[in-house]
Amino acid sequence: MMPAPPGFAEAFKLWGKIGILSFGGPAGQIALLHKEVVELRNWIGDKEFLAALNFCMLLPGPEAMQLATYCGWKLHGLRGGLAAGLLFVLPGAMVMLALSLLYATAGNLPVVQALFWGIKCAVVAIVVEALIKIARRALKTRLDWAIAAAAFAALFVFALPFAAVVAIAAVLGFFLAPKAGLASSSGARPSAAATLKTIATWLVLWLLPLALVHLALGRDHVQSELARMFSILAVVTFGGAYAVLASLGQTVVEQTAWLTPQQMMDGFGLAETTPGPLILVGQFVSFTAAVHVQGSLWAGIAASLNFLWMTFAPCFLWIFAGAPWIEYLQNRPRLQSALSAITAAATGVILNLSLWFALHVVFAKVSRQPAPLPVWWPDFSTIDLPALVLCLGLAVVVLRFKAGIPKTLALAGLAGLSWHVVKSFT
Repeated sequence: MMPAPPGFAEAFKLWGKIGILSFGGPAGQIALLHKEVVELRNWIGDKEFLAALNFCMLLPGPEAMQLATYCGWKLHGLRGGLAAGLLFVLPGAMVMLALSLLYATAGNLPVVQALFWGIKCAVVAIVVEALIKIARRALKTRLDWAIAAAAFAALFVFALPFAAVVAIAAVLGFFLAPKAGLASSSGARPSAAATLKTIATWLVLWLLPLALVHLALGRDHVQSELARMFSILAVVTFGGAYAVLASLGQTVVEQTAWLTPQQMMDGFGLAETTPGPLILVGQFVSFTAAVHVQGSLWAGIAASLNFLWMTFAPCFLWIFAGAPWIEYLQNRPRLQSALSAITAAATGVILNLSLWFALHVVFAKVSRQPAPLPVWWPDFSTIDLPALVLCLGLAVVVLRFKAGIPKTLALAGLAGLSWHVVKSFT
């Protein structure tokens, strides 16, 4: 028997607690939500929680934040969803802004550089662990493996646009769905009119600021480009923050050169040390890109707010429009097949990201080769052997000894500082 629903004030306190304690990436955050909401308080049933989790995993954007928003919506409607979603994001966003300011003003100090050198090696091990976990969950059939391999080749070998890879995977999944069981199961159909009203409302809230930025600053202004980029990523980045990083790296490192590969990896390391969704690495990217182009910390702060709005406003749209449809959609096999194919493609995307990170950590010079196969290729004469040794050691710590992210990052930072001391005496 379900207990009486909590009061809004009681739930508000819990959402704040979860927002502050939500370290460890999506897996840890989802586990924390389940423990607090299902196990300890029984506010939401386990079956309903898992159905919502499956739905959120198939959406673009950070699944843990969207799951928290759903839990708040289920308990207290619109205000509950807003409270849960915002409190999940804001503590980490404030910490990330402070770290971005520190990085911009003190990032060139030798001690800080040594610390980030170690953290970048930890990033490689953390992303590989995420790749393994996601592959185990997503790759269940030969078709899944084929889609993942094709997605990796499309990005790493042929440098195809990320959005095109996602779209092709969705079409393949839809039309190659197993014929057995394609008949729709029963399920109450929510109000289409109410859903359209919700979509229209949140589209205006999301896209009106985007239009105003373009009108005020022009299409080619860096703030406009950032707003446009993150609005697009909010729609096409299935597979969570690790998939987002692949597309971000392709854009801000390869295409615009707003960030160096080392800065991109530093940002990911910072995001791992903060509570909240890992997609907050995009806040660091926005801040650093704006400072690089406009030469002002205030521009970086504006870009951080730009990122937060363009990234998380659509998350509320997905949940508030889709939450009433969760049970109905769970019973639509063709749609499930399309979304599963997208998840499989995201595995190939993350493999591309893992290899991209590893190459840029271990080698000082990495570049794309000319056509017809523009693969990433390192200059082997620029290998950083200590970095390679540290990456391998941290991979053992993470994969063999199951060390958590905070311990791994602390160990990596300590190793970086220690190596800095050793070099200073040699």
